[in-house]
Amino acid sequence: MGSVIPLKKEVDNSYLELVNLVGNKLNDVNQQIKYKLASEINLIHKMTSYHLKSGGKKIRPLLTLSSAKLCGYENGIRDVNLAACVELIHNATLLHDDVIDNSNLRRGIKTSNTIWGNKSSILVGDYLLSRCFEMMVEDGSPEILKLLSSTSSKIAQGEISQLEYKGEIDILEETYFNIINSKTAALFAAATRVGACIANKNKKEKDALESYGRNLGLAFQIADDALDYYSTKTIFGKEIGKDFYEGKVTLPIIFLCQKANLDEKIFLEKIFKKKNRSKQEFSETQNLIKKYNSIDSCFKRAEHFVNISYNSLNIFNPSKEKSILQNLTSFSLERSF
Repeated sequence: MGSVIPLKKEVDNSYLELVNLVGNKLNDVNQQIKYKLASEINLIHKMTSYHLKSGGKKIRPLLTLSSAKLCGYENGIRDVNLAACVELIHNATLLHDDVIDNSNLRRGIKTSNTIWGNKSSILVGDYLLSRCFEMMVEDGSPEILKLLSSTSSKIAQGEISQLEYKGEIDILEETYFNIINSKTAALFAAATRVGACIANKNKKEKDALESYGRNLGLAFQIADDALDYYSTKTIFGKEIGKDFYEGKVTLPIIFLCQKANLDEKIFLEKIFKKKNRSKQEFSETQNLIKKYNSIDSCFKRAEHFVNISYNSLNIFNPSKEKSILQNLTSFSLERSF
């Protein structure tokens, strides 16, 4: 593969079609979040405003809105409120992750912890979660409250598990997939299942949308981990090699270790056990990844999850919503950001 996968026109369109599908509702989500995060405490106001202005693709709330639309939900604002909940959970984890990872950039701009410090970022992340849970209680659905609260727990467990295996180059593929299933795919799955819950769909349809979201999330995270080794900072919006410098062993390294010779494995084990890694070591690791086509292997594995995600929606009748959601599965692979 080259240094950057070009964003294909049809893939770009699949994301824009998703945004257009929900109309003004995404803006309503943003306004609801802004309203719910309002605070008389100046630091909270400054930090939440800064973080929310940093943008993002808003994939997760878009999935909630579009899944609800696929299931025929039309009257009411529960989809907007719960999409806002999903986005608040996501943004809370981002604030916490940036502290844990000591990140300097997020979406191309300085992270909140870089500007206001770690303590403030942790507490504001907690504030986002508390507001989210207030909204979930206000919604009044025990099913959705249980779903989103358990999802928050899974995300935390996934992050802790990743810390536990930090620097371990012999991590099993199964362990890696358990981690990303918890820290990433679980929220994708919840985002889509919520849409079916709002519309009071049967268990089969709820499970189908959950499968769609979960497998989309798995493909999305694999692509994210691959991009970290061959994208560019301008396109990716954060430091390239971030996982490497933090000692996180992701799928490109797992596939590399499966094919590397003894000397190469010793090299990798040595550098991942170090407290800090250099740019030269990153460059050497990139060369090994290229040598053994680890990035290609990552995307082949991701294609498996894309196919499951796409086919999960087969139980739904043909519709514009179904077509757009199925087309979106390619976005997780072909995106360059």
